[in-house]
Amino acid sequence: MGAVTIFYFQSNLLKQLFRVPESTDEKIMHRVKDGHLSELSVLFQRYHVKLYNFFLRLTFDPVVSEDLTQNLFYRVIRYRHTFDASAGDFRSWIYRIARNMHLDHCRQQRLSPRPLRQDEETQQLTAGQHEGYAEDEFEKLDRALGLLEPGEREIIVLSRYQGLKYEEIARLHDLSVAAVKVRMHRAIRQLRKLYFKQQ
Repeated sequence: MGAVTIFYFQSNLLKQLFRVPESTDEKIMHRVKDGHLSELSVLFQRYHVKLYNFFLRLTFDPVVSEDLTQNLFYRVIRYRHTFDASAGDFRSWIYRIARNMHLDHCRQQRLSPRPLRQDEETQQLTAGQHEGYAEDEFEKLDRALGLLEPGEREIIVLSRYQGLKYEEIARLHDLSVAAVKVRMHRAIRQLRKLYFKQQ
């Protein structure tokens, strides 16, 4: 009898032929909730840059934003039992946690916002978002954003920078969609005023 050789291989062609649909955030979070904590790495890969940028636009501090992002994922592990997909999607849930963490941070530090420092790491993370515009226009926009009231800044960051829909923002703030639209309109109008006031 001859020896049998078994070959184990993976190729891009095989992966394409037998493509397994990507799990939704909610399915992954349910596995995390059930104790499969290693699954959180997938959600980390999907969300850590977005959440870092969310915190950065609110705190204007890359170091604090990095700490808040890391602590956010510790909090996800700690409060994983509170996730309920029937009450909303994972993205809304994690941004609610992020929003609460930012509010806690502000209360603890009693910080006032300061203009964003464009260090090398920050520029790399936000690269590609500013193509076709002069750098000074974005500096003016960052300064204007920093002058907004925290609530106005947050709603603009959630909608325009993080891509959340008005329905998701409404759930985060326990408001109606119409109220979110009104707040967004007022915040954009104030941002425009502050932007054009600059020399």
